Amino acid sequence: MFTFIKELDTERTFIPEDVINTLLEETKNPDPVYVREILQKSLNKNRLELIEVATLLNVEEKELLEEIFQAARTLKERIYGNRIVLFAPLYIGNDCINDCVYCGFRSSNPEIYRKTLTTEELENEVKALVSKGHKRLIVVCGEHPRYSPEYIAETINVIYNTKVGHGEIRRVNVNAAPQTIEGYKIIHDAGIGTYQIFQETYHYPTYKKLHPRGPKSNYAWRLYGLDRAMLGGIDDLGIGALFGLYDWKYEVMGLLYHTIHLEQRFGVGPHTISFPRIEPAVGSDITENPPYKVSDEEFKKLVAIIRLAVPYTGMILTAREPAELRREVLKMGISQIDGGSSIGIGSYSQDDPEKIKKSQFVLGDNRSLEEIIQDLIKEGYIPSFCTACYRAGRTGEHFMEFAIPGFVKRFCTPNALFTLREYLNDYASEETREMGNKLITKELQRVDNADKVTEFLGRIDNGERDVRF
Repeated sequence: MFTFIKELDTERTFIPEDVINTLLEETKNPDPVYVREILQKSLNKNRLELIEVATLLNVEEKELLEEIFQAARTLKERIYGNRIVLFAPLYIGNDCINDCVYCGFRSSNPEIYRKTLTTEELENEVKALVSKGHKRLIVVCGEHPRYSPEYIAETINVIYNTKVGHGEIRRVNVNAAPQTIEGYKIIHDAGIGTYQIFQETYHYPTYKKLHPRGPKSNYAWRLYGLDRAMLGGIDDLGIGALFGLYDWKYEVMGLLYHTIHLEQRFGVGPHTISFPRIEPAVGSDITENPPYKVSDEEFKKLVAIIRLAVPYTGMILTAREPAELRREVLKMGISQIDGGSSIGIGSYSQDDPEKIKKSQFVLGDNRSLEEIIQDLIKEGYIPSFCTACYRAGRTGEHFMEFAIPGFVKRFCTPNALFTLREYLNDYASEETREMGNKLITKELQRVDNADKVTEFLGRIDNGERDVRF
């Protein structure tokens, strides 16, 4: 099932280039009083309007910037607490019929080794990930007829059915090509978590220039891809932009326009927002010198503003970024990170010296999952592998019913502690186990229902798994 639909200019409706440019121009040199009013609105857990986000994007004064950073830190703590959800990317194939100039997978790249996992190889990859303690995966592949909805559904089934001892994958998210409504229904029925589609850049002229050939050259087909996912029954959606292709302020506005569009049409916005920066890719000159390079300071600023703009949306920070920057940006409102990641095809189960030539780009953080967990604990975070909301049906609009009144922290903190205890008992070294259990003891003094949480922890210690609120 593979469909290419001719783009209609009339479909390019909810990313108004002229309006975005006008908003960014008219909000330059913002009034500090107005900026602080915007921050207070966000701290009251209200999504910001377009003019308010444009105003924050134009803040340059150092003192005001620090107030933005502090507001983002405070908001994240109020809504998500101190937990950080962990996942791993699983690349299942790099065949691709698109020719995106910034991507190692592009069809015209002669330097990349093409590979698609067999069922046995897929099982071996999952076993390797499960054996390290992972519970959540994001499946990634190129855009190619072989990666049909049926293929993706079968991949999800294989992953869910591959178990090692107490370990299993409990949530499979997917980052793949836009599908038809019928295709999404097939994937939905396989038990998918979140479906991610990144627009890469919301700036239409830049998009057309960087995507010269293949189905991805169709801006509207990609832009409305998540609309069709909703219509196909998938209500957990992930949006994102690849920062460095165009002006970062414009892309933040594009992400907000996309959020508002989904809210207005379906009553619920994206479950997650991602904001990767361009990293070097084999055979891609543009990745070595991005046309709109985003500095570390600009990156921290955009992360903080996205958190303030959409308080209840999860924010994903990937291992594209180096460990030092990840550590710093976590404080700005991040809710999910990957750990122990490898993006070579088949590189979790095999030590592949050529994995870089099977990869989409180069990673900045190559630490193991356990190293990242130790670092999170040292920084006062609760590493979480929780998938409770997904399996309890708290997704899409139902998730927001819990999130908006502030119940996320009440559910998620205990569930984070349960999955951390599972990890400590089943996979951690003695050093990590000691660190983690000290953290759990400390957190028990802060939860509302400590007796019940303690009871559930005891059930885990007695061998039970997958307990949850």
